Amino acid sequence: MKYGKLLVSVAMTAVLALGALPAEAQTKKIMRIHTAGPNDIGVDNTMLAWVFTNYVNTHSDTVDVKLFPNSQLGQTREVIEAMRLGSGAAGTTGGPAEYASFVKRLGVLGLPFIWKSYDHAAAVLDGPVGQELNQDMEKAGFKVLAWSVSWGYRNVVTAKKEVKTHADLKGLKIRTIPTKVFVSALNAMGANATPMNFGEIYTSLQSGVLDGFEHTAATVISFKMNEVSCCIALTKHLMDPTFLVFSMAEWRKLNAQEQQVLTKGGALGAEIVRAMAPRREMEALATVNKLGMKVNEIDLSSMVQAATPAQDELAKEFGAEALLAQIRKTP
Repeated sequence: MKYGKLLVSVAMTAVLALGALPAEAQTKKIMRIHTAGPNDIGVDNTMLAWVFTNYVNTHSDTVDVKLFPNSQLGQTREVIEAMRLGSGAAGTTGGPAEYASFVKRLGVLGLPFIWKSYDHAAAVLDGPVGQELNQDMEKAGFKVLAWSVSWGYRNVVTAKKEVKTHADLKGLKIRTIPTKVFVSALNAMGANATPMNFGEIYTSLQSGVLDGFEHTAATVISFKMNEVSCCIALTKHLMDPTFLVFSMAEWRKLNAQEQQVLTKGGALGAEIVRAMAPRREMEALATVNKLGMKVNEIDLSSMVQAATPAQDELAKEFGAEALLAQIRKTP
């Protein structure tokens, strides 16, 4: 599905112009939302969480959502583990890769070079694949409130060496999310995948422990990675979807009306983030270029060819062969 500027304007106005509901003489249920994104709605995960938070807080007189950006509640992995046990944060925004150790089939969404476009990702996530993965998540103790997309494909960002060809990646120590699918993706591209927590990237680039990392241009800007990086190679190897997830234990504490408000808030947030994705990616790439970074187009044909066997092998390991087939045939 395609979204225009008018939809973004109308949706954002709907969030910002909402009037406060009458105060009730009762204690509200506090819902803490974690995101690793900075306190900046120029980032997809933060925008999703921010819209959700504002929608719920203006539509419910029994629920009070509090947003904690910039990993204030802890590293994402630890937050997710606590959510599964019904403690800590009520929910979080981020990518499915962080949940793959609990729901193996989620790994199919992170396979290298699997997404044809933003519209393709939206169609998959709104269709049978998304529905099956929602059920898998519930069995593992999580409730998916909304699926969205990242503001840009993930590219290889390097500290000193300019990458212009596939061969230039060979042996470079590139940080990635500490999950098998991301590590396999980078290794399949010829790099030396280096799992590491996000908060360690900046100093590791400074010290030379890393040659680079892989992420979106918007993330480079928000976390000022341009200060310790020289170049971006447009590998477009991954486009990790963004989603809003709740602890099932917390979800069950809510009544039907409260659940409905939260669901609508998540849907609105996802709609806005999806609508803004193509424009945000283009703006972010233009900005990093203005900041002095070199942005290089790169021939992806050999990378895509090398990734196909990796897609098949990993999907089999995840028990997600049927999901991969469905993704491939989705227009």
